[in-house]
Amino acid sequence: MRLAGPVRIIVVLLTVGLTWILAGVILGTQNGFPRLQQIMGDPRPRKYKCGLPQPCPEKHFAFRVVSGAANVIGPKICFEDKMLMSSVQNNVGRGLNIALVNGVNGELIEAKRFDMWDGDVNELLNFLRPIHEGTLVLLASYDDPATKMNEDARKMFNELGSSSAKEVAFRDSWVFVGAKGVQDKSPFEQLIKNSRNTNKYEGWPEAVELEGCVPHRTLDVE
Repeated sequence: MRLAGPVRIIVVLLTVGLTWILAGVILGTQNGFPRLQQIMGDPRPRKYKCGLPQPCPEKHFAFRVVSGAANVIGPKICFEDKMLMSSVQNNVGRGLNIALVNGVNGELIEAKRFDMWDGDVNELLNFLRPIHEGTLVLLASYDDPATKMNEDARKMFNELGSSSAKEVAFRDSWVFVGAKGVQDKSPFEQLIKNSRNTNKYEGWPEAVELEGCVPHRTLDVE
């Protein structure tokens, strides 16, 4: 019975010691003990800017552009880990959702939506005509991108590097990243046609996603 007191003390000390060691392992604060994630292995893949699976090279901007899904889920435009347009930002809508970005420093110039079902295509033309050389243009469709699209608008997108603008039609899913002053066609474009035989949703194709790294523009772009 006389040993009960010392035994209790030893048990308390052991409990405190083990608790301190465990806390150090979990929090990674105890020297000599790796973090719990290192012991167990972290199954989550590392993500970089805009959720890209790997970082962009030096002097490149990271982006992710996702079209809307049917007329239910709005599109998203992410640039350098900043969400420029989305339903959360409450700045997307039916038609074409376009963000203009300074291609030199990556700063947002303007983001706007254009209703291509019953809107005025001249608003789109007036938005694109004045942009300066080197401006990046990020586009995501939602619901219907083309009913009000005319030849002037298609030509303007073509001059920005689009290969698909001439064939975008009613309820197609379209994403595109181009620039004012490009010499060749942009490699950053995806189009899924609205087809009764292949549509994922009733009356609409599946959403289309585009991600990658776009090189910085230079101040001496001609």
